[in-house]
Amino acid sequence: MHFDNSYARLPAGFFARQAPSPVKGPQLVAWNHELADALGLACGEMSAEQLASQWSGNRLPEGAEPIAMAYAGHQFGGFVPQLGDGRALLLGEVLDPNGQRWDIQLKGAGRTPFSRGGDGRAALGPVLREYLVSEAMHALGVPTTRALAAVATGEPVLREEVLPGAVLTRVARSHVRVGTFQYFAARGDTDALLRLVGYLVDRHGIAHADSASQALLDSAVRAQAALVAKWMAVGFIHGVMNTDNCSVIGETIDYGPCAFMDVYAAETVFSSIDRRGRYAYGNQPSIAQWNLARLAECLLPLLDADETRAIERAKVSVAAFEQHFRTHWLSEFGAKLGLLNASEADVDLIREFLDLLATAKADFTLSFRQLADAAEGRRAALDRALGSADGYADWFDQWQQRLSSPCEELAARMRSVNPWIIPRNYQVEAVLHAAVTDGDYAPFKRLQAALADPYTERAEIASYAEPPPSGQPRYQTFCGT
Repeated sequence: MHFDNSYARLPAGFFARQAPSPVKGPQLVAWNHELADALGLACGEMSAEQLASQWSGNRLPEGAEPIAMAYAGHQFGGFVPQLGDGRALLLGEVLDPNGQRWDIQLKGAGRTPFSRGGDGRAALGPVLREYLVSEAMHALGVPTTRALAAVATGEPVLREEVLPGAVLTRVARSHVRVGTFQYFAARGDTDALLRLVGYLVDRHGIAHADSASQALLDSAVRAQAALVAKWMAVGFIHGVMNTDNCSVIGETIDYGPCAFMDVYAAETVFSSIDRRGRYAYGNQPSIAQWNLARLAECLLPLLDADETRAIERAKVSVAAFEQHFRTHWLSEFGAKLGLLNASEADVDLIREFLDLLATAKADFTLSFRQLADAAEGRRAALDRALGSADGYADWFDQWQQRLSSPCEELAARMRSVNPWIIPRNYQVEAVLHAAVTDGDYAPFKRLQAALADPYTERAEIASYAEPPPSGQPRYQTFCGT
């Protein structure tokens, strides 16, 4: 690997240097060949044992400079002035064959100065969940961090029970969060904020004619609006949208208590720690905007020397999120309904379809695939799913009148944006149970391979498209820390 560690060249207050803690029995359980090739990593001739040693942190690749990044954050609305990488280490940055810069990070690599009493380790289940779901999100076309490797450590970690440990290798265009800015703003360190702005503007090529801080804020607003619209379109619920989990470049980061919605309901919450529904499916756009307002607060000293003008500029930028999100939401859901050039006139048609799903308690993912079938005249499945909902027949007539493309072409286009399979929560839990309890990784690998192509129907894996069996208890997810 050819490292060029630009973040490690920032002032010492941005991070703490920390080597990974060695583990006793590293075993490679997942390796992303496709991602390794895309990054230009020369790992093709390494054995599984060598890969396990390297990506557990036992043997650092040449050029790595492991650091724990400093950041703060609002956690469920309450501000914590110092968080930081408590169990993650940024090994450094590599340039792929196209010159794109990527962070390489180990998650679960041991204690850091930011561990706050924690053990700095990760359990195997959450590591495999993040590997599986982040790669599935990539296949769905959602901006996300990605998973390069998962290594079992051969050591236990203590949570509510004793669990096998693991280390995840995560790849991202950047690990800078809203909370990174909050860390320096809370300390009144305007120089560090200015340095961070300049770093990100240069690293990500954010154009600016006047104010780099204004350009960064506007870029973050646009990126988060596009990201959350894509979450909504695939029924994804992040589960813990704290500001320290909010990427300023618009990537999905930190797959803790995340899940995918089965039956459509805007108030859906899966996270066991989100007792008031702060991060429910339908609240995700407003929370993203709230997080961006916290970023804007950090940037006020840089937006204008006059505080009143700075506040006004920040308000305008954050308020723009609503229109950006609406534009992306309309584009995403318009495409899901097969609407060419969806416009504001189509908003009611889209919302009425979602209302029908809610009334009928219909499966979110399957209903859109059934709608694609209906576009070419096969509407029996959609009728069964939504026929009990008042207004369905009238809505269907309005939808057909709105369509303009030939049926087969339209249906194919709809299937290209409406996934056939998603990481169904009950299936994810089943493969994690097999891995953690029985040491059987074959179900995990089969599901991961299937999710790499979520839009194409294949009879041999049709079971992955099935909704959860009826009568199951309410599904809950838990944070892995």
